[in-house]
Amino acid sequence: MAKGKAKGQKGKKITLKIAKNSIRISFDGGRRLDLSKMGITTFPKCILKLADVDELDLSRNMLKKIPSSIQKFQKLRWLDLHSNQLEELPEAIGTLQNLLYLNICNNKLTTKNLPEELNLLKNLRILNLGLNCLDSIPTSLGALKELKEIGLFDNTLTTIPNSVKKLPKLKKLNAKRNPFPDSTKQEEHANSIKRIETLYLVQEKDLCCSCLKMCQDERDKLKNVTPSPSKKPSFPLLLTPNSSAKDNQEEWRLRGKHP
Repeated sequence: MAKGKAKGQKGKKITLKIAKNSIRISFDGGRRLDLSKMGITTFPKCILKLADVDELDLSRNMLKKIPSSIQKFQKLRWLDLHSNQLEELPEAIGTLQNLLYLNICNNKLTTKNLPEELNLLKNLRILNLGLNCLDSIPTSLGALKELKEIGLFDNTLTTIPNSVKKLPKLKKLNAKRNPFPDSTKQEEHANSIKRIETLYLVQEKDLCCSCLKMCQDERDKLKNVTPSPSKKPSFPLLLTPNSSAKDNQEEWRLRGKHP
């Protein structure tokens, strides 16, 4: 009996046959290798023979390490590693130049063990670093110019670098439940990514009577608006996608794949 228990602690063994049977076709015709929720404790070497897949899902397992051989998945556009026990990522992850979506939330990652090579993922659209042990965010992530959404929630952050907040295409930033020095800081971080597409400044004397009146009316309306202190930024597309949250990752997957 004891022997059986010891064997069980090794986690499920994934064979090449099991892996092949776990390949799914996504909505856009891509090939997704789905090995989520399978009790895996060690990265299955056999899946290196399936390295031509477009998507790889190893979420909700018990992985502690991702090997450098992950670089063999050069076609990968979508990589989901959330809800494991990862303490570090390999530098080789920076070679996945086609990656659009990377979810590594709900692990045990520290700032020290985030590889500098993450900033090489120039095509990345969505990055989820929530629910880890990050006490700071590398300023080098400001090199991810295509990034549209980033999850930083539930870490130990006290600030977010300007290089990240001011990313040109960033639309959604979730930094909830971090120990920012000022409780308003979190809202400021979220609001800092709001963009004004076009802004024209003119003097009142240059406006016709009707335009001037319209502007003054709008200004008066704004003055009478009392901001609600309880209203906080909402990021519905950055819901914590871990084992205790929604199982459905399809929305994340689709948004990560389409620019």
